[in-house]
Amino acid sequence: IPARGGSRGIPRKNLREIGGKPLLAYTIEHARTTPSIDRVVVSTDDREIGAVAARYGAEVIWRPAEISGDRAPSEAALLHVLDELAANEGFRPDLVVMLQATSPLRRPHDVQRAIETLIAEGADSLFSACTVHGFLWHREGPELSSIGYDYQDRRMRQDGPEDLLENGSIYVTRHDLLRMTRNRLGGRISVYRMDVLDSFQVDEPSDLVVMERLLASNGAAPHTS
Repeated sequence: IPARGGSRGIPRKNLREIGGKPLLAYTIEHARTTPSIDRVVVSTDDREIGAVAARYGAEVIWRPAEISGDRAPSEAALLHVLDELAANEGFRPDLVVMLQATSPLRRPHDVQRAIETLIAEGADSLFSACTVHGFLWHREGPELSSIGYDYQDRRMRQDGPEDLLENGSIYVTRHDLLRMTRNRLGGRISVYRMDVLDSFQVDEPSDLVVMERLLASNGAAPHTS
């Protein structure tokens, strides 16, 4: 679980309380209740985030400053964690599951089913996504173009191809692939489909209010320990 201290859109985002507990806590709990996950690690450069991670039952690996900026890829944090675990303990996982703290609306079964999907399909990597309903357009400068359909030969939406939006919630990658490509996705790629509302992420301040309501409608209870 990558969780650095800096955040442009929402200051101290990973620590903001939603539904009675820090945003980060939801993702730690999702990982800890997933049967196929053996270890839950939070990668952070922030002492307060590290304390919250430990309080909710995650291990903490301190991320160096050079890979903690807002332009550092998450893969750098994943590989740093793997290097630390290998060097200090000889630990080498079969699969690496990356969960982003900005996606607390996963259902209790989502992470486990995503792992099972990768294994069942013999895939090398997997991302979670929601289906995009509607007709997509792309703008580049003044030019507009339709995506996934021909606006001059418009078909019924249900007869068109399935458009998937990567929602950033769950990624599963085989260890060797991540090491070799330094990318969370590659080889044979599978997808785990999630509901569009469960795919909502916290990116902007206004998202906090929406997320609070969505969590309440999902029956997420405040943390009481």
